[in-house]
Amino acid sequence: MKDLKQRVVRGGFAKFCSQGATFVIRMGSLMIMARLLDPADFGLVGMVTAVTGVFSVFRDFGLSAAAVQRTTITKEQASTLFWINLLVGAILGLLVVAMAPFVVRFYREPRLLGVTMALASAFLFNAAGVQQSATLERQMRFTTLSAIDVVSWLSSATVGISMAAHGFGYWSLVASTTVTPLVYTICAWLTTGWVPGRPHRGVGIRSMMRFGGTLTLNGLVMYITTNFDKVLLGRFWGADSVGIYGRAYQLINIPNDNLNSAAGGVAFATLSRLKDDPSRFRSYFLKGYALLLSMTVPITMACALLAGDMISVFLGTKWTSAIIIFRLLAPTTLAFAIINPMGWLLISLGMVARGLKMSLALAPVMIGSYALGLPYGPRGVALAYSVMMMISAIPLISWAVRGTAISVRDVLVALSRPLFSGIVAAGSVLALQFLYGPHLSPLPRLVLGVALVLALYLGMLFYVMRQKEFYLEVLRGFRSSARVPNEVAASA
Repeated sequence: MKDLKQRVVRGGFAKFCSQGATFVIRMGSLMIMARLLDPADFGLVGMVTAVTGVFSVFRDFGLSAAAVQRTTITKEQASTLFWINLLVGAILGLLVVAMAPFVVRFYREPRLLGVTMALASAFLFNAAGVQQSATLERQMRFTTLSAIDVVSWLSSATVGISMAAHGFGYWSLVASTTVTPLVYTICAWLTTGWVPGRPHRGVGIRSMMRFGGTLTLNGLVMYITTNFDKVLLGRFWGADSVGIYGRAYQLINIPNDNLNSAAGGVAFATLSRLKDDPSRFRSYFLKGYALLLSMTVPITMACALLAGDMISVFLGTKWTSAIIIFRLLAPTTLAFAIINPMGWLLISLGMVARGLKMSLALAPVMIGSYALGLPYGPRGVALAYSVMMMISAIPLISWAVRGTAISVRDVLVALSRPLFSGIVAAGSVLALQFLYGPHLSPLPRLVLGVALVLALYLGMLFYVMRQKEFYLEVLRGFRSSARVPNEVAASA
């Protein structure tokens, strides 16, 4: 059990480091390409991915999660899963190619034909590496997975920026989108050294297919729910509106995606191993949940307070119309941090059917809110999205934890400390902005604002909320896990 803790802490540290690196890469790439390309270039690709991206939900039919969640998996099962994944990827790619004319007619934009067909290749690239990635995750080789993430994002950014600088326009975005899964798959094959055998029948795949099928259907519902806003904006407001809304949406979600990716992979693999030990399951879940929330709250507050400076610094002056959208979307970062860990809980316990029911209940509410905001353009949709996400958080949590080792009170206690600290810090910085704000340009004002938010937030969290010892314990875990490889090497 001590070894599990060391592997979790070491893996978590590696994932957070890699996500920090990919955050820098993604932000740097976004900053450069936002200056090289026009909003319409981003809008064209966003219009396609909002429609065809629904197929990405089916790219592994939930079988990678099923493989990780299982206590044991045989070589025959792994090989069979690989060929199923590859077949699914090929079918999805062909379906995307076939629907390209429909995409053109729906948006009334002929340039989308080539874009849609080119993006279809990403499905095959993804499918070819799914089982290798699941193998690494089952082995809890998070350092390796982290390195692969960084290499694939760096390759994507390099290709995209190079093409944009040479005048390829929206094709640079298409290329960067397809390079990421291609490089990831190549690296996964090289690091696992595993070559699949032939597929087999009667090796216990059906139960995994049921698990994966339910998980995939859940993903499909949530994908439609969270992307229907862009479809509606593209259909009724055009490529420029999608480009502006999409960049604000991407910028606000990059830190959220990175944090959830870092925490989610480690948490799911760990909790799946502890599902038969309720007390330890509860302890690991709540510590991970509190850690994720404590990092998300200051990001949310900083985005809401410093939206204008962030857009100016990261995207440039031609994106000023995205400022209000960015600010309106800021609460969704916190909402996802509150809700997403419920997915760790349900999937690791095998309760995917409950997750599907929750998604089916949420979908019509969210789509209805988009429709209410649509007459007011991107701003109206952004406001409706944020309000409904925040309103839905507590009911979804109550539903998710029912009958598990986690209670609603556990969740609210974990949330209350960082949230109160964040509110106090944000209020203080808002008052201070009236003193220093008019005298500084965007970059130093942004740096000072972020520094003040973090300093005040950490002061509140560590000393007023008395959480310093909790985070010192986490830090000591990182240090002790870092010594393990050296001690092993010395003993060898």
